[in-house]
Amino acid sequence: MELSAFNDYLSLEKNYSDHTLHAYIQDIQAFCKFCSQGYALSDIDRADYSLVRSWIVHLVNEGISNRTINRKAASLKAYYKYLQRIGCIEVNPMAKHTALKTSKKLEIPFSETEMVNVLDQIPFDDDFEGTRDKLIIELLYTTGIRRAELISLKIKDVNPIGNTIKVLGKRNKERILPLLPSTKKIFMDYIDKRNALGALIDKEHVFLSKRGNKIYETLVYRIINGYFSRVSSKVKKSPHILRHTFATHLLNKGADLNSVKELLGHSSLASTQVYTHNSISELKKVHSLAHPRSKK
Repeated sequence: MELSAFNDYLSLEKNYSDHTLHAYIQDIQAFCKFCSQGYALSDIDRADYSLVRSWIVHLVNEGISNRTINRKAASLKAYYKYLQRIGCIEVNPMAKHTALKTSKKLEIPFSETEMVNVLDQIPFDDDFEGTRDKLIIELLYTTGIRRAELISLKIKDVNPIGNTIKVLGKRNKERILPLLPSTKKIFMDYIDKRNALGALIDKEHVFLSKRGNKIYETLVYRIINGYFSRVSSKVKKSPHILRHTFATHLLNKGADLNSVKELLGHSSLASTQVYTHNSISELKKVHSLAHPRSKK
């Protein structure tokens, strides 16, 4: 197995994030364990597709979702493609693999009313944590950044004079995003309260806990879920829904799809188009009101 070299390849050449690297390696190790325990094969470099298919059947029987299985298969496919590239194998056993069918996940964004209710109606505490929480919600909604991007945002990445922030996205791809005046105002207030903390352990990062440590994923989720639970009955209330809301509201107001793509940091329009289904209802309203035939 060439796992350490494969890890370096994904990190250095593909610029995958630590989270993605961990998932890939974990998936491959799981397949290795399956082959070793079930088929006495300790070197998966010699596995053929029949073993892969048996593993997939095993995962299905374990109740793993098709979406998750497809992700695991993608990890394996990338590994064998790497082995083929460096000449360790001649035939990629995953070459003819087809992904399992999955149902499209319908993400329901927050409405404009729900956003106004949270940001303008809910009284946030006028202390460090209250100001931080409001800034997190405001920044996620007005820039569309990912949760991981928000967590890793550093002080040096914020340009209050130019009203922009520099975001390091997937595969270390940078993009510059505009800061709205309302967001900048909350940001400056937050920085004042942040600087007054007793200890700044992770001082290079923008968002900290009251103990001065960099915030973490579950904390961001709890903040979003907590505040939106007060105004929304939607089942899913997560940071990603705010990213979805950002894109949907821009498209509903007539924003160009390519512009939204750049703001979101997508590498292709196909990724951005998943956000367009909610704007169809708005387009129908415009079409109905504007087209001469609609009056007949």
